[in-house]
Amino acid sequence: MQNDSGRFFVLTGGPGSGKTTLVEALKAAGFATAPEAGRGIIRDQVSVGGPALPWRDRALFAELMLSWELRSWHAAHAEPGPVFFDRGVPDTIGYLMLCGLPVPDHIKSAATEFRYARRVFIAPPWPEIFAHDEERKQTFDEAERTFQSVTSVYAELGYELVPLPLAPVEERMRFVLDTAGLTQA
Repeated sequence: MQNDSGRFFVLTGGPGSGKTTLVEALKAAGFATAPEAGRGIIRDQVSVGGPALPWRDRALFAELMLSWELRSWHAAHAEPGPVFFDRGVPDTIGYLMLCGLPVPDHIKSAATEFRYARRVFIAPPWPEIFAHDEERKQTFDEAERTFQSVTSVYAELGYELVPLPLAPVEERMRFVLDTAGLTQA
């Protein structure tokens, strides 16, 4: 198992639960971050007319998610301090399970080998902030099912799940930093 995990912090959960806003706040505070795979892939695929979209080819979309997350994990090694990830490798398994698709062995292996900090921050479903946009087409019900799927994967992989409070981003950021034993950069 490759392990630089003590400084690689994952924020995960369902769509529309404030993860990306929190990661952006951490970035603005001076911390290294890794962006969410899904949005980036959707933007790229739409711009080139590609097939790897969740509404066209979910298995191919998952493969690109895995590739993105592995690239982000490797890139994080160049950062000298903590890195906050907007999702991680195990989210790919959660996505495939949510879609009712088989989870290939290489994706299971990746989730076992490419580890993050023991504590994973989980953004629970939050109906008051949930909204649709050009890339987020899921319903709130699907967001809740995504939350259940990804949290079960992280738990099965031995991570400690730390639910984020339903609170303003500044409070969430303080909670994450305190829980991770970090001070603002």
